[in-house]
This record gives sequence, structure tokens and C-alpha cells, in this order.
Amino acid sequence: MPVRGTQNKRRGAADGGRGLGLGLALVSAVAFGGSGVAAKPLIEAGLDSLHVVWLRVAGAALVMLPVAWRHRALVRRRPALLAGFGLLAVAGVQACYFASISRIPVGVALLVEYLAPALVLGWVRFVQRRPVTRAAALGVVLAVGGLACVVEVWAGLSFDAVGLLLALGAACCQVGYFVLSDQGGDAGADAPDPLGVIAYGLLVGAAVLTVIARPWGMDWGVLARTAAMDGSRVPAWVLLCWIVLIATVVAYVTGVLSVRRLSPAVAGVVACLEAVVATVLAWVVLGERLSAPQLAGGALVLVGAFIAQSSAPVKPSSDGSAGAVPESEQRLSPSGTAA
Repeated sequence: MPVRGTQNKRRGAADGGRGLGLGLALVSAVAFGGSGVAAKPLIEAGLDSLHVVWLRVAGAALVMLPVAWRHRALVRRRPALLAGFGLLAVAGVQACYFASISRIPVGVALLVEYLAPALVLGWVRFVQRRPVTRAAALGVVLAVGGLACVVEVWAGLSFDAVGLLLALGAACCQVGYFVLSDQGGDAGADAPDPLGVIAYGLLVGAAVLTVIARPWGMDWGVLARTAAMDGSRVPAWVLLCWIVLIATVVAYVTGVLSVRRLSPAVAGVVACLEAVVATVLAWVVLGERLSAPQLAGGALVLVGAFIAQSSAPVKPSSDGSAGAVPESEQRLSPSGTAA
């Protein structure tokens, strides 16, 4: 009886941890899904998309500065990892995504970006020359077919081609980050703390974007005015606070904490909800409505992306046998969830 009671307690603790992890992952997906909805009105109010990205990243970097100071040893131990995270997961993804939503609907931009898990399989197969499963190949086919429906190729590419290329650029930056994360994940106590990596990634991203965006030429007066959201007027500074505090800091932190309690496959499923949340919010808040074929295509993109990332081959262990992926090798996507 004592042994059974102990086992029941451990099982209950594990279930509680998974439940908390799912809750945190949902919060992260909702927070990230609202970033484009809050950013697009600022862009339409007169701010350049790069300036909005700079405000987001620089503001979040200031909030995370105490975390960066706490993990300052990472600068000496992992300079390449921190630089890569800042360039790809922060500056690259956010700049391409925000530039794309200035030209195409938010939901379409994020659905195109979610081709990244399928593109990762191409990297694994043709660059690393590792085998992929048939299910993974099926996921790629579904994602590409879904994308064709989202952009309505039968209508002669009805969306802005530059906007679509920028969204694909965001997806490629995600692929680069996945590869970098795969290189940088160490087992044992030497593994870098994810919160420290995020904090320094934001600092590096802010420094890079400062050079690119040149915020000293920004129209700061826009932040003192209001922005239109489907006919309603909202103070611009409220939208900026949402982007910095909720859609960046809260989203990244809750995503990291959720990964520690979930397997990569489960967290990846929840990550796909980000695209759904963004599409629904853009529909309700911004009035960006998608057609039935586009909605069906979006569903195919999400299903294909999930199949592709959950069917990726497991790294063999040192004795040649496939094993579970250790916690330190669970790769974080730029949305804070496991990839």
C-alpha cells in the first residue's frame, strides 16, 4: 500500500505538471497570436514595420535585462548561440513577419510562416542527409497544398508577391533557428538556460534592428495618437504595451516554461494554435475575412506542419539506439514552444 500510494502521488504530480504545461503553452500561443493584430494598426497609423519591430524587441529587451544580467556567463560560454538566436529567432523572424503583414492579411502571413516545420524536413533530408519518414513527407505535401489554397494560386496569386516572399523569409529564419538550436543543445548541466538565451537574443536582436531600422527617424508622434481597429479607435501606446509585455515577454516566458513540462510533439501541436488564434483575432478585430478555400488551406498547413515536425527522426543515442530526446535538446521555436 505505501508503494502504491507513492506511485499514485508521482503519477498525480506528473499529470499536474503536464496540465500546467498545456495551460502555459496555450497562454503562449494566444499571446503570440495577438502580436500581428496589435502591430498592424500601428503600421497603418504611420509607423514603419521595422520601427514597430524595433519597439517590440527593444522594449522586451529592457524588460528582460535583469534576466540577462543573471545569466551573463552565457556571453562567454555561448556567444555564437546567442548571436544566432538574436539574428534569426528575434530580428529575422520578427522583421520579415511584421513587414509581411503590412502587405498581406495577418492570418495568411502566419500560415505561410508555419511552413517552417516542413522546410526543416527538407534540411534534414537533403543537407544533413538523414532519412525522413513517409509521414513526414506526407506532412510536407499537405503543407504545400494548403499554402496553395491560402494564396489562391488558381486566381493568379491574388496576394502581394512581396508580402508572400517576406512571410517565406520568416519561415526560412525559423528553419535557420531550428538548425542552430539543434547544434547548440547540450546534455547535462552545461546546457544553456533557455531564459538566458531569450534575454540575450532580444538584446542582440535589438542591437541589430537599431542599425537596420534607424529609430531616430521614426515618427514618435504616432504613439501619442490613436490607431484604427476595424472602425474603432485605440490608443497607440496601449497597442505597443500589449506587443511588448504580452506578445513578447509573457509569450516567450510562458512558452519556455511549457516546454519544460511537455514533450516536443505535444508542445508543437499547441504551437500550431498560434496561427489559428491570429487568424480568428484578425477576423474579429481587424475585419480580415478569409474565404472557405483559404480556411481549408490553412487547416491543411497546420496539419501538415504538425505531421512534419512530429515525424522528424529521433537522434540516435551514443550506443546507436534511438532514445527519448532529453530536456536540454528540446528546441524552442521563436514562438516559445517546442519545435
